[in-house]
Amino acid sequence: MSDGTWLVAGLGNPGSGYAGNRHNIGQMVLDELANRIGSKFKTHSSRAQVVEGRMGVGGPRIVLAKPMVFMNLSGGPVANAAKFYGIDVDHLIVVHDEIDIPFDTIKLKRGGGEGGHNGLRDISKAMGSKDYLRVRAGVGRPPGRMDTAKWVLQDFSKTEKQDLPFLIDNCADAVELLMSSGLEAAQSKFHTN
Repeated sequence: MSDGTWLVAGLGNPGSGYAGNRHNIGQMVLDELANRIGSKFKTHSSRAQVVEGRMGVGGPRIVLAKPMVFMNLSGGPVANAAKFYGIDVDHLIVVHDEIDIPFDTIKLKRGGGEGGHNGLRDISKAMGSKDYLRVRAGVGRPPGRMDTAKWVLQDFSKTEKQDLPFLIDNCADAVELLMSSGLEAAQSKFHTN
């Protein structure tokens, strides 16, 4: 693993009306990481809110970025932040919601398809590569015939909210492990099923 700076992008939609939505789990995880660093987000020229710091004593330098645009337009702010901080695609971690994984489950991968996730598609296009790391936070499939877009734009259910802090914490741990130990080590810890 390189000792370079890491960019961690947490996907979601801007504004308080979306803050508790399933689609905003990426930004919830970044709030937890910012708490661990002990810093607050500031507006940045990349059209993202950012936190700069280190993970733990002597840990890697990290830039947390929450795009301040709608999910489907995430690519511009992420690519702008990567360019501003001189971060290559191999040191980009994107944290996002994933409907193809049950709630409270985490899957990690590098590259591959976007699975219909327009935020990821926009990042791949803007970065000119799909070869970045992804922390995929499971939000489950919509019940019955509910529209997927409607599902991800709803807040977590009352039952889910009881376990949500653990999911957020585990996703933040997964980001830290990806940076310190690499993909295989992180997968072996978090891919339990």
